[in-house]
Amino acid sequence: MDDRTMWAVRMHAFGEPEVLVRERVPRPVPGPGEVLVRVHAAGINPPDWYTRRNFPSIPAELRPRWALPLIPGSDISGTVAALGPAPDGLPEGSTAGATAGSAEPRWQVGDRVHGLVNFPGRGAGYAEYAVAPAGHLARLPAELDHLTGAALPMAGLTAHQYLAHLRPAPGITALVNGAAGGVGHLAVQLLRAGGADRVIAVASGRHEEFLRGLGVDRFVDYTATRVEDAVRDVDLLFDTVGGPDAHRLLPALRRGGRVAPVFFGDYRPALAAELGLAVEERTWQVRSDGAGLAALDALVAAGAVRVAVAGVFPLAEAAAAHRRAEQGHLQGKLVLHVAD
Repeated sequence: MDDRTMWAVRMHAFGEPEVLVRERVPRPVPGPGEVLVRVHAAGINPPDWYTRRNFPSIPAELRPRWALPLIPGSDISGTVAALGPAPDGLPEGSTAGATAGSAEPRWQVGDRVHGLVNFPGRGAGYAEYAVAPAGHLARLPAELDHLTGAALPMAGLTAHQYLAHLRPAPGITALVNGAAGGVGHLAVQLLRAGGADRVIAVASGRHEEFLRGLGVDRFVDYTATRVEDAVRDVDLLFDTVGGPDAHRLLPALRRGGRVAPVFFGDYRPALAAELGLAVEERTWQVRSDGAGLAALDALVAAGAVRVAVAGVFPLAEAAAAHRRAEQGHLQGKLVLHVAD
């Protein structure tokens, strides 16, 4: 097999999952400060299918203008295959990942790594090899396999970075809407680890056992109970669902409570103000962060946070994985298996 090429899933047009095609393409070459990763598993995230559909919910004039064909995917887990040359300003002989003031490389060939790479932007993770800036990667602990390593980065960093931005006070009561999903199931655990007194999970009834196993204090089945009627005096609503009906959950919060939308939603500003609620502006965006991911890894390796893998698909079946992802109602994340 030609070592200058690799298998990858590319799209030559925007559209339905069928536009995702497995084919041989040139293998990427790492540039200064970059690492070439032999990908063992790749995570599937909502931005992947937003990209595939050409961001239909964003006004045309604001959409990213990405040239086709392109390889989707930003979450990868694998091993270091090669190091790019030293970044400008580092001594001769330094390698990718070296930091200013030190010629020692952060990474070596063979290291197990994972990360949310090149995000926001084109990650190109649905492939046998991917290039990433050295700082976007974290060392994959021995306690984690590559499927877990690929499932964690975007969802985990979304919850971790947003909660760091919110700085919720210890002892609060938090309500997580969409608690069984990729971001939600990690948020309930990080809220608990961060000192929340009570964590209330909202999801459909099929997820109750799963969420109670993650340590939630109360479960509300939104298909059987109106959450706004059953829950009161919440300090923080961490809403991973959003949408046109997002405002229905506002009565569950106490006066002075905060609404943290992960996705865009209609929170009726006038109603929120009348109820004395603060709605976070949706200007926050998750970003690649190897150091932050390493902090999450420590929690997972110690057993304080569990990463749920809802399903695994071969790389060649990326289209089927997208179809399943868009159906929703997952417990955790979907992952593409690329190589052992």
